[in-house]
Amino acid sequence: MERRSFLSTLAAVFSAPLRYFAKAIPQRPLRDVSSLSSPLGSGGWTPLVRESYTGAWQQNVELRAESLLAYFAVYACQTLIANDIAKMRLKLVQQDDDDIWIETESASFSPVLRKPNHFQTRVQFYQWWITSKLAHGNTYVLKERDNRGVVIALYVLDPARTRVLVAPDGSVFYELQADPLASVLPSEMGDRIAVPAREIIHDLCCPLFHPLVGVSPIFACGMSALQGLQIQTSSSSFFGKGAKPSGVVSAPGQISQATADRLKAYWETAFAADNAGRVAILGDGLKYEPVTMTAVDAQLIEQLKFTAETVCACYHVPPYMIGIAPPPNYNNIEALSQQYYAQALQIHIESLEVLMDEGLALPDPYGTEFELDDLLRMDTATLIDAEKNAVGAGIKSPNESRARLNLKPVQGGETPYLQQQNYSLAALDRRDAEVTEPTVPPETPAPTPTIDEQAAKILQFRMKAAALNLLPAA
Repeated sequence: MERRSFLSTLAAVFSAPLRYFAKAIPQRPLRDVSSLSSPLGSGGWTPLVRESYTGAWQQNVELRAESLLAYFAVYACQTLIANDIAKMRLKLVQQDDDDIWIETESASFSPVLRKPNHFQTRVQFYQWWITSKLAHGNTYVLKERDNRGVVIALYVLDPARTRVLVAPDGSVFYELQADPLASVLPSEMGDRIAVPAREIIHDLCCPLFHPLVGVSPIFACGMSALQGLQIQTSSSSFFGKGAKPSGVVSAPGQISQATADRLKAYWETAFAADNAGRVAILGDGLKYEPVTMTAVDAQLIEQLKFTAETVCACYHVPPYMIGIAPPPNYNNIEALSQQYYAQALQIHIESLEVLMDEGLALPDPYGTEFELDDLLRMDTATLIDAEKNAVGAGIKSPNESRARLNLKPVQGGETPYLQQQNYSLAALDRRDAEVTEPTVPPETPAPTPTIDEQAAKILQFRMKAAALNLLPAA
């Protein structure tokens, strides 16, 4: 089939809404997608890192994901990030007329956010999403639609069984292998199908080599994880033999090869494995000398700590959060949580929110947003103090603060309050604008006294003058 006819057929197939993915998509063999190319490593980090260091391939040194995930630091970092994101609730929000995002409900979009598919809860779904991204560098999520074209289910696919395909015209497709949980079933035409990019949500780690291929943090910390595993394996073997190092049995003179083989077989049978630690009686000048370095000589603890710190650096997780370093001296839980959120979680959270908005084709003014209060929880005393200050400053209403504390609203608590003596900046500005230079009011002329008032004043004057003998007596 020519490329043009294949693309036309495939586009026609996906132009109609899908009820069930496995039934609606004709499953084609790989020969139908021969014109599509795959970027190098498009299956993600894959179970095998090609070259952990220069020359590793020639030495058959392989770093497999299933082995490196057994290292405690890798497991701790991945589960810490995945669990912290999964415990947050993804809300459907709507932007109101004042550009404020508020939580809302929609019959078309809310159900898939609460229950992504038939076999996973929302917590399990996001755990698997983030685990796939961190372990393999890529997360592929398949959409299931109803007759309206609305997404009603989401399935995180196995990244090792999914591959990115790029057409000569730049169109992006994804090759899927059979996955019964995601309703991708094999047929008589083959067990692999190609679907267009609009039916896949692709979340990837930092794309170091190709914009459609994410690279797992294990790519950078694989050697450290392998070293840590080897240290633990060597330590386990050492203590399994009674903490007795291997050594050399030497003789003062020359011995034949047959005698050396006999002594070696005797020593391994009598004093190795479960017999380690037994008392050996040596004669004829034989001497036992240990040759393996002790844990002190090898600085075992320091080396193990170094490998774990390297893993934490690649995952951007503070070392104290997985127990390999003491916590900071200052006791500010909120500040520590903010630091952890900013450097280890925020990029994954922001990416997931954007991908869900686009993947569910949310129209304006809808969007998705994680409930960060589930992550950045303050201690009770700090939370109470913060809410009290917010209410006192008029930022929040009492009922909004009560909702933050999981308390029911009270009557009359819907309005923010401020004290009466507080004035707005606008009122103070108007008052200042009305102030002018002080002016002296004009003098009011004294009123003209009446005849009775004049007569009374004359009589009063004459009486005072008579009292002072200034006037002759009447």
